[in-house]
Amino acid sequence: MLPIALVATSLTALLTIVVCAFGDASRSSYYLALSWAKVMCWVSLVKVTINGRENINTKTSYVFVANHQGAYDIFAIYGYLGHNFKWMMKKSLEKIPLVGYACRRAGQIFVDNSSPTAVRKTMEDAEKRLQGGMSVVAFPEGTRSKNGKMRSFKRGAYQLAVEFGLPVVPITISGAYEIMPKDAKLPKWGHVVLTIHKPIYAPEQGHDMAHLMDESYNAIASALPQRYK
Repeated sequence: MLPIALVATSLTALLTIVVCAFGDASRSSYYLALSWAKVMCWVSLVKVTINGRENINTKTSYVFVANHQGAYDIFAIYGYLGHNFKWMMKKSLEKIPLVGYACRRAGQIFVDNSSPTAVRKTMEDAEKRLQGGMSVVAFPEGTRSKNGKMRSFKRGAYQLAVEFGLPVVPITISGAYEIMPKDAKLPKWGHVVLTIHKPIYAPEQGHDMAHLMDESYNAIASALPQRYK
């Protein structure tokens, strides 16, 4: 698995850089990443099942928020969500050789919380990306869970949803922790289940930020096994 994964990742990053320089960055980079994610699942014998795709429209922009169990969350969402999107990523990930640059060229949103000016720049970058049905995916826990259980949520993705009037769509990821938890070096074969919940239209309903965060948190927790709630 490891040689295939390394080649697939390097090749995808290189192709992303090339197509973003000469073609439609948003569309081409998404389908390259989608193929890469499915290859990563196939070679490690990971099956992904998705429920609730009827709850979203591919022509609508959303802020997707998901729990973060492990590394395979990324492959599962990229490969099987079925909706073009950009990631909200830690600024530090931009330093990953080759991959970080490819993400920058593909228009991923690097979150910089170092100053009020940097936060405003992050919001401006996000606004440019969220056009024509483009969405954003964030892990509001901020990092992978250490034990599979959900951590408290941070406000960043929700501020984006409120400021731009976008519906929030909670996604439950179940099974990824058993495959490759935070401290694991290699994955195990297994089954990841993605559950897409109904959108939460916070701006129209007048929900405040805390209520929006609580409602999405509870929706995600509702589809988790009891041991991870």
